Amino acid sequence: MPTPPDDSDPGANPEAEERVQFMLRLRARGIRDLRVLRALERAPRSLFMPQRFADIAGRDIALPIGGGQTSPAPSTVAAMIEALDPPPRGRVLEVGTGSGYAAALLAQLCGEVVSLERRRPLALEAAARLSAFGLDNVRVEWADALVFEGGRFDAILVHALIEAPPASLWASLNPGGALVAALAVEAAADQRITRWTKKPDGWWAATERGATRMFRPLLSGVTGDP
Repeated sequence: MPTPPDDSDPGANPEAEERVQFMLRLRARGIRDLRVLRALERAPRSLFMPQRFADIAGRDIALPIGGGQTSPAPSTVAAMIEALDPPPRGRVLEVGTGSGYAAALLAQLCGEVVSLERRRPLALEAAARLSAFGLDNVRVEWADALVFEGGRFDAILVHALIEAPPASLWASLNPGGALVAALAVEAAADQRITRWTKKPDGWWAATERGATRMFRPLLSGVTGDP
């Protein structure tokens, strides 16, 4: 995995200055977890975005990645990962690989990441990016998350809008683990980043962590179309 450049004198390097400003913006938007911030610093978003967006990938904005899909703003990705708080040696399931950017962050924070993408072109592109980045503890699979059988997980991150944890995903979560997704509240335009923690008896305790607006409902099935 690449080592972050020395930013001790950011004024002498425009790229370094941009990175510093990027991190400051994330802090201003409420991202406080040092593990998450370090992961963001080590994984330039430009490496996971379409080449045509390389010059604006460092901005805290959502970007289209093909197939009608959008990569959320880094602050949104960071907020969801911060809410998940993945255990350092844990096994994490990601639903919705997208560009591979969030998987690159998660892989720096836990022992293993299994990332599922229902659109084959996106899965292939993300897998190639993650391999080029040098991560060997993340695996991308072209799969339907709602029927996926991949064993048990300590944490699950769902990049989608749900009304409650899907039964199949919940069954694969270890007791004490957490599932984070966007919760639909009254209307699709009103969403909350929510953490569901699995109790020993199998039920959950839900905690809302902040507002968001951009997520679409979780879909079943797979597609090989671009």
